[in-house]
Amino acid sequence: MRRTAPITETASVTRILEHIGEPSKAPVLSPAHGPPAWEETFDQTLVFDPTAAAPEPVFEFDPTAGW
Repeated sequence: MRRTAPITETASVTRILEHIGEPSKAPVLSPAHGPPAWEETFDQTLVFDPTAAAPEPVFEFDPTAGW
């Protein structure tokens, strides 16, 4: 079988697709949506306080120690 010309008529394409058992209409797409429970999952309250003092380190720093 060789292709000799493109088929551009909608009625012809529909008949051919139905004859070979393929759907002639595009499937219905579901609407896009975000992840489930997006608002409950991510708590975006401010944790960092820029006016707070820096925390003290939990280790002693010895500037005389060398590698």
